[in-house]
Amino acid sequence: MFANVGWGEMLVLVVVGLVILGPERLPGAIRWSANALRQARDYLSSATSQLREEIGPEFDDLRGPLSELQKLRGMTPRAALTKHLLDGDDSLFTGSFDQPTAPPPVSPAPPARPEAPPGSPAPFDTDAT
Repeated sequence: MFANVGWGEMLVLVVVGLVILGPERLPGAIRWSANALRQARDYLSSATSQLREEIGPEFDDLRGPLSELQKLRGMTPRAALTKHLLDGDDSLFTGSFDQPTAPPPVSPAPPARPEAPPGSPAPFDTDAT
């Protein structure tokens, strides 16, 4: 849960706690937090061991689908589509269906209109209006 909290974040938390709680109440708050975390960890580990004892060998069978869920959770949408809908064939996304075809031939450009001399009005095109 707190695996990605670094020393910088811990230092910020201590400074904020020092400002909010003060120097006389901060050690007690840290002790209380550490004890609460230790009790929660002990409770969870004892619940896990109790489940393992009661369920027996089927406990490992329960872990299989959970590990599969963990794998799915880390998949990107593209990888999930490729795996489940396209049977691992990602050619839809890479665009490599067939050999690339040659581009169509370019037709010659239409003849350009003569430019109007500077200072004269632009030519009027009746088809454009």
